[in-house]
Amino acid sequence: MDNKLQRTKIINIIHNDNTRSKETSEILENKLREYGYAISYEFDHNAELSICIGGDGAFLRAVHKHDFPYIPFVGVNTGHLGFFHEVNPDNINKFVENYSKGNYNIEDIYLVETIVCTRASCIELIGVNEIVIKGIESKVIHLNVSIDDNHLECFSGDGLIISTPSGSTAYNLSAGGSIVYPTLKTLQLTPLCPINSKAYRSLQNSAIIPDGMSIKINPEYRDENSILIIIDGKQFKYDNVVEITFKLSDMTLRKLTFHSQNFWSKVRDKFI
Repeated sequence: MDNKLQRTKIINIIHNDNTRSKETSEILENKLREYGYAISYEFDHNAELSICIGGDGAFLRAVHKHDFPYIPFVGVNTGHLGFFHEVNPDNINKFVENYSKGNYNIEDIYLVETIVCTRASCIELIGVNEIVIKGIESKVIHLNVSIDDNHLECFSGDGLIISTPSGSTAYNLSAGGSIVYPTLKTLQLTPLCPINSKAYRSLQNSAIIPDGMSIKINPEYRDENSILIIIDGKQFKYDNVVEITFKLSDMTLRKLTFHSQNFWSKVRDKFI
């Protein structure tokens, strides 16, 4: 964790079209200006901080849209769950005061990187929460899975989730995967409705894959054109997919947090 930001006194404010988000952005802007900050609603790459107002979906869209910038993000929750968010709209005054005094931490969010290879080319993609491999139209798909080139299984079922530690509490958790503490450098491989029968045998539980190891997935020939790739909720479709590899990205996303925040308290408050 690093408490030092390059001070430019410029802050980006990004919000969705929700009425509460717009109202919150006006309150936040006025308070920040009181403390001498300049506000940009167009993404300024010279800013010292980006504040995203909305829910988790708005946060994910913002970091994807701006290509995972080095500028730290912090979320103000006007959505539902708000697991990425550190600030409640009712606490804006306290947030601005703590930020101006340097009472915060900067933590790294680990990202998952995939390279999708078709018979014609390879495409690199990045995810914050997870990358999901599924069959089109809920089709059962058959995938050969290897870890560091060691064959693990011939998976048959609805698909596979490859999640980051921050994504372990998202789709992964709903699918029966484990919660992973965000500072652990791992990926998690979680099956979606795996089939077990005399014809097919698939792992029923998630597997934790440490940093430095890669996950390789080769669709069976009959499924090369039946693959959907879903990255943080956004769907991609490619023809003739022959190989998909995953690893922890060398790039990270920087997120501002406060000393009062505790991961396990947040898990309790959001899910129990």
